[in-house]
Amino acid sequence: MTSQQIRQQFLDFFQSKQHLIVPSAPIVLKDDPTLMFSNSGMTQFKDYFLGYQEPKSVRIADSQKCLRVSGKHNDLDDVGRDTYHHTMFEMLGNWSFGDYFKEEAIDWAWELLTEVYKIPKENLYVSIFEGDASENLDKDTEAQNFWKKFVTEDRIINGNKKDNFWEMGESGPCGPCSEIHVDLRSEEEKAKISGRDLVNNDHPQVVEVWNLVFMEFNRKADGSLENLPAKHIDTGMGFERLCMALQGKSSNYDTDVFSPLIEKVEQLSGVKYTGILENEKDIAIRVLVDHIRAVSFAIADGQLPSNNGAGYVIRRILRRAISYSYRFLDMKTPFLFELVAVLKNQMGDYFPELSKQEKLITEVIKEEEISFLKTIEYGLIRLDAIIKETQKSGKSVLPGAEVFELYDTFGFPADLSRIIAEEKQLSIDEKGFEEEMLKQKTRSKKDSTSKVQDWVILDEKPQEFVGYDTLETETSINRYRKIENKDGEFFQIVLSKSPFYAEGGGQIGDRGFIENINGEFEILETRRENNLIVSLIKNLPEDPTAVFYAKVNADLRKNTEANHSVTHLLHEALREVLGTHVEQKGSFVGPDYLRFDFSHFSKMSEEELQTIEQMVNKKVKANIALQEFRNIPIKEAMEKGAMALFGEKYGDNVRMIQFGDSRELCGGTHVKSTAEIGHFKILSESSTAAGIRRIEAISGEKSQEYFAGLEVEMKNLNQLLKTKDVEKSVQNLIAENAQLKAEVEQFKKEKAKEEIHIWKTEYITKENFQILVKKTSMDAATVKDLVFQLKKETPKSISIILSDADQKPMISVGVSADLESDYNAGNLVKDLAKEIQGGGGGNAGFATAGGKKLEGLENAFQKALSII
Repeated sequence: MTSQQIRQQFLDFFQSKQHLIVPSAPIVLKDDPTLMFSNSGMTQFKDYFLGYQEPKSVRIADSQKCLRVSGKHNDLDDVGRDTYHHTMFEMLGNWSFGDYFKEEAIDWAWELLTEVYKIPKENLYVSIFEGDASENLDKDTEAQNFWKKFVTEDRIINGNKKDNFWEMGESGPCGPCSEIHVDLRSEEEKAKISGRDLVNNDHPQVVEVWNLVFMEFNRKADGSLENLPAKHIDTGMGFERLCMALQGKSSNYDTDVFSPLIEKVEQLSGVKYTGILENEKDIAIRVLVDHIRAVSFAIADGQLPSNNGAGYVIRRILRRAISYSYRFLDMKTPFLFELVAVLKNQMGDYFPELSKQEKLITEVIKEEEISFLKTIEYGLIRLDAIIKETQKSGKSVLPGAEVFELYDTFGFPADLSRIIAEEKQLSIDEKGFEEEMLKQKTRSKKDSTSKVQDWVILDEKPQEFVGYDTLETETSINRYRKIENKDGEFFQIVLSKSPFYAEGGGQIGDRGFIENINGEFEILETRRENNLIVSLIKNLPEDPTAVFYAKVNADLRKNTEANHSVTHLLHEALREVLGTHVEQKGSFVGPDYLRFDFSHFSKMSEEELQTIEQMVNKKVKANIALQEFRNIPIKEAMEKGAMALFGEKYGDNVRMIQFGDSRELCGGTHVKSTAEIGHFKILSESSTAAGIRRIEAISGEKSQEYFAGLEVEMKNLNQLLKTKDVEKSVQNLIAENAQLKAEVEQFKKEKAKEEIHIWKTEYITKENFQILVKKTSMDAATVKDLVFQLKKETPKSISIILSDADQKPMISVGVSADLESDYNAGNLVKDLAKEIQGGGGGNAGFATAGGKKLEGLENAFQKALSII
């Protein structure tokens, strides 16, 4: 049975039990501050459990793509080292929202596993929650009695809170669970020891295959439990583990979920996969095929690798894969990107985003590989310098701080530093490394720490957003809570009627205030959490139950709306000029400017940018009226030609914004007609990642200010140049400057010739080499030329030149080729640069460093005389 058939049988089974089959939600989360990624099947249904939204059906089934690489559920370090842990995995699940509960969930799980999938009953064990006195939770005897219909008492195992009480995170929906474990060992092994004794003991052939969660509670921020409004069922079955069980394999990686990827790695690397658990090459291959899935799905859902947030996590996963391929498969050139096509062929039918985004995924991964392989090469050079410096000092331990700097600043794998050090009979100061790691974590934690108290609920009525129609309304506070972060103490409030747009779709949240006779309270920001519009205020009103009047900052909203509407016109124009491959990949829309990221694989020409700008402004002047379809079926919107963004989660009914031929699914606020945009001006076009371009632009008032500023600048230039023909005057100045520059360069060369004859006579002989330490005011380029000439013409020499040109300290070090094996210019300059509070680098033959402390040159001069 293929993996595709196994997935389909699961969905067909629950469809026969009146479950609605829904597609997987995006793996990247955008409206949940507690999670970066969907880490379980229930994540997309969190609002249903909390009562914030009504489910489209009380019974649902799906296969959800999940990612576990951060927070409480983090499997990253286990990947590759065993047979069943993964970063990205599929979670088959069936859900009941206030409908059926424990008995049906248990009955159907047993029916599917034993009657449909034909797993032998004697290979299955189940566990139940044994209770927890500290939480005042009783043993789940109800589930125990339901299981007795199918299994004997000795196959029902009591599980503690760690194993049998499921929680999504530090807070949120939770409840006792019942796990189903399968014993895949041979009959001989089963005869030696019972599978019961191996459950939850990390045995690779006795694994949990399905978890039935009986969702009854909500974990509050203070750690206490409260009952959910209704009881729900949340089950999760590991698709990859199920395939292992049904295909008779002893490892997830031996199933057809991974085997095509492994075969491709074998073909590209020339390394044969043996399946041996401890074999380093096999571990590397397992890491590669796991990580390529995680990264590909994340990029398909709109999350590009970057240096912060979710993007940093994706970059870290990809770099981990590249590091393993470099170290253990000896792959020094990009090749992981070639696995994307295999993954698409394998899973693209069920996850169409892989097929539609294949080119982008491939290009992004390829560029990341090229970049990180360069980082590794640079790191090897820098590590070699650290090793030589350590050996020269007679020590055998590399400084932990310097190894950490390689890891933290340049992304050079610490494991690779350890391996290379061991090859040189050296070790790393692990204590120093860990101390630096702890400092970094403490800094990061301090920056991100946020203490959030539980909601104080004043009114249970549903919240209403009125901001599409009005900027002012009478309202009251439904709930509030106190939060603390690095900026201080604040309060989050949820208004019964809110005119404030919550940050989303690239558009920033509204600001403004709420007021009554007792005072005015500024709304600092507005965001969406789950399905609630949450506004931030500094101080809580003395009487939060009072009636308030809410007002949006009209100027900020007006300018933001102009920028948002013009991004739609920009998107349409880009597709018309560059091609339909252009798709929005991110945006920022604020009152001062807009940023629009889109898929395109080359730099735009000036002609293309001018054409785009003209097309957009033509539509601005055309005064095209907004057509808003506030609650239209998504199928109808797509038939009308609406653009939907990959990675966004859309409901059955959507909001469509139309300006002429521009049609997009969008929840943001917009101008009533394009004329309100005023004027559109592109400020810049650049690259943000492989295959992703970025346009930054302005409109409305900011555009007027921009052109007014240009007019003032032109008037000032006219006065300064005493001419009305600015272009001709500038051309004359450029010509004069070029002539003067040539004369100055000639003068420098003549002066340098004189200097070098003098400098050659000033070398001091030291044992088996000569050293020159010299101060000068010549510029960096001239000094570099002189140092290279000295290196070439003076054997066994070290030249250290300290310059104060333009009142900026600069140190240049040259080591002649016949001394490079004994002395390293990069190490020398790094030591001297400390005196001028600077840094720099180079290689063994030549290195430079600039600094901030000009007066430190004298100390550097004295130090240079005695450094050798």
